[in-house]
Amino acid sequence: MDTFPLKHTKWSDRLAFDIALMLEKSGETVDEVITRHKITSDDMLTFNQDPVFLKKVDSYRGEIQEKGITFRLKARAQAEELLTTSWTLIHSAEVSPSVKADLIKSTVKWANLEPKNDPNQIENTGGVKIMINLGGEEKSMTVIESEPVEEEVTEDESRAIESA
Repeated sequence: MDTFPLKHTKWSDRLAFDIALMLEKSGETVDEVITRHKITSDDMLTFNQDPVFLKKVDSYRGEIQEKGITFRLKARAQAEELLTTSWTLIHSAEVSPSVKADLIKSTVKWANLEPKNDPNQIENTGGVKIMINLGGEEKSMTVIESEPVEEEVTEDESRAIESA
């Protein structure tokens, strides 16, 4: 089993952020960025042709120009880099299950993947809710809720499914 996070690009968000800082004359030089990120000048030329990388750099530049180098922007860039560390810890046999659980919960929270308690959202229970508004007049509304009916499969149908 592969225990390392998926690397879909050779560049990181942190590199894009550092390039944006450099272009805004707020960060390191090109040579310092290349050295720190352990890349080559050819890598930089390749990244410069990648529209996703260019869009990310442009996005960071816009935030830097608009908001300046804020603590929140720096923290976000750092948090994205720390996801790799979190991934490694979660998949390490030496880390306790409680620490792994906390890291997983935190990642779900940061990704905004926690279930919402929205009363307007229909629960994903498989039921059907139909509301019909016949227009114009205010009348009391009747809501009919239906739950899915579980059909029993006969023994003959079960055998037919298994043999298919």
